[in-house]
Amino acid sequence: MVPRVAGEVVVAVTSQRPFFWDCIRWSGGWLHLLLLFSMGLHATVLPEDRADVMYHRYDGGGVEVDGPSILVRKSIGQSVSVNANYYVDSISSASVDVVSTASPYTEERTETSLAMDYLHNKTLMSLAFTSSDESDYQAETGSFNISHDMFGDLTTVSLGYAVGNDDISRNGDSDFGVSVKRQNYRIGVSQVLTKESILGVDWETITDQGFLNNPYRSYRFLDPLSEKGFGLQPEKYPRTRTSNALALRLKYYLPYRAALSGEYRYFNDTWGISANNLEFAYTHPLQKDWVFDVRYRYYTQGAADFYSDLFTRQDEQNFLARDKELSSFQSHSIGFGVSYAFKPVSWQFIDSGSFNFSLDLIRFDYDDFRDITRGGVVGQEPFYSFSANVIKAYLSIWY
Repeated sequence: MVPRVAGEVVVAVTSQRPFFWDCIRWSGGWLHLLLLFSMGLHATVLPEDRADVMYHRYDGGGVEVDGPSILVRKSIGQSVSVNANYYVDSISSASVDVVSTASPYTEERTETSLAMDYLHNKTLMSLAFTSSDESDYQAETGSFNISHDMFGDLTTVSLGYAVGNDDISRNGDSDFGVSVKRQNYRIGVSQVLTKESILGVDWETITDQGFLNNPYRSYRFLDPLSEKGFGLQPEKYPRTRTSNALALRLKYYLPYRAALSGEYRYFNDTWGISANNLEFAYTHPLQKDWVFDVRYRYYTQGAADFYSDLFTRQDEQNFLARDKELSSFQSHSIGFGVSYAFKPVSWQFIDSGSFNFSLDLIRFDYDDFRDITRGGVVGQEPFYSFSANVIKAYLSIWY
């Protein structure tokens, strides 16, 4: 339970999630690039009736997260589509920042969501409600999105708004109770450039107000009277945060049915963090049933103004943080995916289906967060780095 990662552009306001959540969400994102490409070349339509069952797993840096997700979508007439999603995260954490200041922990987070899409001519409107629950964090989010095709269905303009209210407690402390309000504003334009290419531009602004730090996390400061040479105190964050993100996406369809895509995102916020994210992907179909893809992602960010791995004294400034996700770091990711499409012969109620699998290998390198579990002179410990992998496997059924 930490503040959102800087460079991640999200569609709706969500509860605070650690970086592994964004890794899980990103991995496998290009697996159906050809499908998305074909959608961009046609008028707005309702999403197809389908059901998805997924298993995901993240393992890296002493953190293990896994669990299932189930999504069911169904149309009602020609203008309405509804869907429901159930998602579970089982988390076991013995990360470097946990074991250096607290005890390893396990917990489970469940998330449920309901959504409805309404199509009127060339306008698609969507309403959604999401509820997330864990032992010390409850979050509720409502969102509204609208998109409209124009200029011969070559241009799609979309607007979105979401509001979230989170209630935060602290295990073992019945007197602790705080809240956070989040708002998200989004505008996007998708433009068909040629019959082979689509360009998308999205702008997003998120505002947070309330208790924005992790109630369990501490910063460290020099303390010559301590046996370790440093002391620990609870972090102190600002009560507000506003972030802006700009994303550019280009998809290009190759003559032999394959596709290339690229994305660049820039992020900054009022905490002084700026981040850049660059992604490339290649998707290749084989015969009529198989689709393979490979992707690469590079992410880099600067530290928050009030971040330090080691402060010179206790209460050195008004705000103090040692959350490694607010530090300067880079990550490199390479991912692979495969999808197999099938059409059952004997199951009359199923039109088609697909099996999907993706694997992402990620490397994190921190510039100013030190691994104090490895010992050494205070303030000169080795900089922290680790590798992680993300697995997603899911079955999709169209009916």
